[in-house]
Amino acid sequence: MAIRSDPPQPPPRLLPELPGARPGRDPSRVIKRGPSRVPPEVVAATQRDRLFDGLARTVALKGYTAARVSDICQAAGVTRPAFYALFEGKDDAFLATYRHGIGVVLNLMESAYQQAGDWPAGIRAALRTLLGTLASVPAFARLAIVEVDAAGPAARRERDRLLGRFDQFFAAAPTQPSLPAAGELVGSIVGGIHSTIYRYVAQNRPAELPGLLPVLTYFTLVPFLGPAEAARHGLADPGDDGIEPAPCLPKIG
Repeated sequence: MAIRSDPPQPPPRLLPELPGARPGRDPSRVIKRGPSRVPPEVVAATQRDRLFDGLARTVALKGYTAARVSDICQAAGVTRPAFYALFEGKDDAFLATYRHGIGVVLNLMESAYQQAGDWPAGIRAALRTLLGTLASVPAFARLAIVEVDAAGPAARRERDRLLGRFDQFFAAAPTQPSLPAAGELVGSIVGGIHSTIYRYVAQNRPAELPGLLPVLTYFTLVPFLGPAEAARHGLADPGDDGIEPAPCLPKIG
């Protein structure tokens, strides 16, 4: 059965802490000097957030290998001593940024999944949130999907570990005696989704990711529901999963 493309859907609401969603030098995060001293822990947290944004944007622009600590600091408006007070080096900063960003994405997906009426609708809602979030913050999409490969073995191990957390979305999936081993099946589905998203991000086409919702929904559901039911959910109207579309946001580089 042919799967047509949905019209582009508005991306989900962004949490401000998603790396790359704001310029590192965002004026609202300037630490003002004056008689009223800002607590050190607030200064450190603000600098960390700015470095997350600066790193995501710098790595997306230059690539992980070419991005220098000085470039990241410049983009974040943070000094090198402040950088090294927070991170051991570029590898450590990348891992912290990656972990934090994927945690934000997973929280958004979990919220969408839990608000849905049933398991198939929850899968569609979680996928819609994933695709919309990555499309809305292409700098983070580039870092998390493509540049993580260049960041070394530790980053790739962390990616594999975090991809394993997507298994939670299959805990309520219907079981059938004819299905292959559940762990291998879910791993193959998650790997296939990741591979498809990778292709679009690597080709600098993250804005097109929301259009993949029908086919990825079908691909995820068909082993559990069969072709007819999977196609019905894949072709559902955007509001049919019980999740209100979030307001449209401008793309953030």
